[in-house]
Amino acid sequence: MKETKTKKSNKNNANFPKLKDKTLVIVESPSKAKTINKYLGKDYIVEASMGHLIDLPKSRMGVDVKKDFEPEYITVRGRASVLNKLKKIASSVKDILLATDPDREGEAISYHIANFIKDKNPNIKRIEFHEITENAIKNAIKSPRDIKMDLVYAQQARRVLDRLVGYNISPILWQKIKRGLSAGRVQSVALRLICEREEEIQNFVPEEYWTIEAEFIANKKKLKTLLIQINQTKPEIKNEEEANKIVEDLKTIPEYIVHSIKVKERKRQPTAPYTTSKLQQDAANRLGFTSQKTMMVAQQLYEGVEIEGNPVGLITYMRTDSTRVSPEALNQVRTFIEKTYGKELLSEKPRIFSKASKNAQEAHEAIRPTNVEFTPERVAPFLTKDQLKLYQLIWNKFVSSQMAEEISETTSIDIIGKKENMEYLFRANFKKIKFKGFTLIYNDEEDKDTFKEFQIEENDKVKLNHITPNQHFTQPPPRYTDATMVKTLEESGVGRPSTYAPTIQTLLKRYYVVRQQRALKPTELGMLVNKMLIQFFPELVDINFTAKMEEELDQIANSELNWVDMLRKFYHPFMDTVQHALENMESLKTYLDEPTDIKCEKCGRPMVKKIGKNGYFLACTGFPECMNAKSIPLGKCPICGEGDVVLKNSRKKRSRPFYGCSRYPECEFTTWDKPVEGRTCPNCGKLLLEKSDKEKGKYIACSSCDYTESESKTA
Repeated sequence: MKETKTKKSNKNNANFPKLKDKTLVIVESPSKAKTINKYLGKDYIVEASMGHLIDLPKSRMGVDVKKDFEPEYITVRGRASVLNKLKKIASSVKDILLATDPDREGEAISYHIANFIKDKNPNIKRIEFHEITENAIKNAIKSPRDIKMDLVYAQQARRVLDRLVGYNISPILWQKIKRGLSAGRVQSVALRLICEREEEIQNFVPEEYWTIEAEFIANKKKLKTLLIQINQTKPEIKNEEEANKIVEDLKTIPEYIVHSIKVKERKRQPTAPYTTSKLQQDAANRLGFTSQKTMMVAQQLYEGVEIEGNPVGLITYMRTDSTRVSPEALNQVRTFIEKTYGKELLSEKPRIFSKASKNAQEAHEAIRPTNVEFTPERVAPFLTKDQLKLYQLIWNKFVSSQMAEEISETTSIDIIGKKENMEYLFRANFKKIKFKGFTLIYNDEEDKDTFKEFQIEENDKVKLNHITPNQHFTQPPPRYTDATMVKTLEESGVGRPSTYAPTIQTLLKRYYVVRQQRALKPTELGMLVNKMLIQFFPELVDINFTAKMEEELDQIANSELNWVDMLRKFYHPFMDTVQHALENMESLKTYLDEPTDIKCEKCGRPMVKKIGKNGYFLACTGFPECMNAKSIPLGKCPICGEGDVVLKNSRKKRSRPFYGCSRYPECEFTTWDKPVEGRTCPNCGKLLLEKSDKEKGKYIACSSCDYTESESKTA
C-alpha cells in the first residue's frame, strides 16, 4: 500500500520536475498568462485560474443565516482539475504570487485559491498591477503583500447580500407570476428607472409651440436669425393663429436696426481620461457598442494582443472609477504630444483631474494606453475592427487630456424692429475656432465652426428678406440607452464599475427589457415585475436605499464597518417584507396570457399568447393534456407564401436565434434579420426585415423587392 502511494505521488509530480527554486504566478485568464509570461524569466511559472474556482453553489442559497451569514463555498463545477493542478504545482515551487485582477472580486479569487493550496505551500503573497507591461509586472513582484481581508469581506458581503435578496424574492416571483424570473438589488432599481421612464412617455401629452425665423440682408449678404424676445420677454407662441399674427406685424415694421454686436472669447478645457462608466457611455454614443461589448473588447485590450510578434497589454485595467494618471504615464504622454504635435498643442501645466466620484478608488488609474507610442495607426494591422475602434477612443481621450485648450470666438448679432408699443428682438449666433487645441484629436461637444464674415456695425439698418414661422411639439423624455442608463446609475451611486454591464444584460436576459434600436424598452413582464416589487419591496427598489448599501460595502472595504453587522441590520426587516409578500401577493400567472383566435392544430382548442425567456409564443389552452406550443407568426413566408415566418433556435449551444418558414423542410427560407411585426412592404406586400450595414447603419428592407427605408423614418 505504501509503495503504491509513493508511485502515485511520483506520477503526480512527473509533470513538474525541478520546480523547487521557481515561483508560481497565478492569474485569471490564459491570454493574461501568455502576456505576463513574456516578461518573466525562467524562474517563474505563470498559470491561469480561468476565473472563479471556488464560489457559492448555484442550486441553493449557500448562506447559513444562523451562523452569522456564513457562506458555503464549493469548487465550481468543472474546475476541480484546474484547482488540483495549481495545488500540485504549488507543492513543488518555492513561492506563490497571486496576480488576479486589482479589485474586490480579484482579491476574493486570490483568497479562495490561497485557502485551497496553503497546506501544500504557505509561502503565498498577493501582487497587484493595473497594466500588463514589463515595468508594471516587475515592480509588482518587488512589492508583494498579504491578501487584504477587508476587500475580501466587502466582496463576500456583496455576494451574500445578493443571495439573500435573489434567493428569497425570486421564488415568490416564480410562484406568483412565472418561473425563471429574478430580482436583485441593482437590477431591480435599474428596471424601476426604465419602467418609470416608459410611464412618463405613455402619459406624456405633447404641447404645440411655434418659433419664428427671419432672414435679413446686410450688405448684400443673408443673415439668418431667430426671434428671441417680444417687448423684452421670451415669446410663447402656442398656435398657428398667434404665429401668423406676429408674422403680419413684423412685415409692417418700417425698419430693422443692428442693436448690438458682441464678440466673446471662450476657452474650453479637455475632460479627464476614461473611467469605466464614461467609456461605456462614449462607446455607446460614438461606436454603437453595448455596455457588455465595450467591456468584452476592453478586456481583450487589457489582457494582451499580439503586436509585432509579441503579446502586449495595450490598456490599463478597465474596471475603475478613478481619473488618476501615474506620474510616469503623465511624463510620457506630455513628451509624446510635444514631439508629435508641437509645444503649442501641449497644455502649459500637467492636468490633474479631480475624483470622478467620492468613493473612487484612487489606488486605481483611469483607463489609458499602457504605452502612448503604440498609436492607433501603429497597432491597426494587429487589431480587429472593434478592438481598433475602442483603442482609438481610449488613446484619443487620454492624449487629448494633456493637450492645450480650444480657443474659440463667439459672435452674437442682435437686430431690433420697433412699431408703436411693440419691440421685436432677433439674434444670430456664430462661432469661430481660433485654435483647435485638444479638439484636433477628440471633441466631446461635436460643434462646428459656423463663422460668417459680415461687414456690419451697430446701428446699421438691415432689410427684412423673409420670415418663416415653424411649428413644433414638445417631446417626451427619451427612453434609456446603455449610455444614459450607466450615467444615471453612476450619478445615483447605484452599482459600481464592474456591475453596470451585467445589470443591463440581466434585464435583457430575463426579458424584462428589449432593445428598440439602441433604446431599452420594458416589456409587459418587466412592467408587471416592477409593479410588484414597488408594492411589496419598496426599499429594495429605492434608489437612495440601494446607494446607501453601496456606501456601506465601501465602508467594509475601508475597515470602517463589520460585514456581519451590516447584513444583520438588513436581514430581519427584509425577511418581514418577504413573508408579507408571500402571504399577500396575488397570483398573476395568467395575467400576461393574451387570448387569440388561433386554433391548436393538434387538439382544436384555442391558443393563448404567453411570454417566455425569448419573448412571446403561442401555447395551447389544453395544457398539460396538450403540450403544443409554437412561435408567433411574424408574417407570411416571402418564398412559398403559405407558411408563416417564425423565430427559431438552433440546436447548437450558444447559437443565435434565426427566423424561418414554419413549413420547413418543405420550404427552406431562413434569415438572420428580424421581421418587422405588423407591417408589410408598401410596394409588393411581402415581408419587411430589420437590417444593418456598415455604411447605411440600421434600416428596413423588403425581403422580396428593392424597397428600403431609413431607421429615422421607422423611428
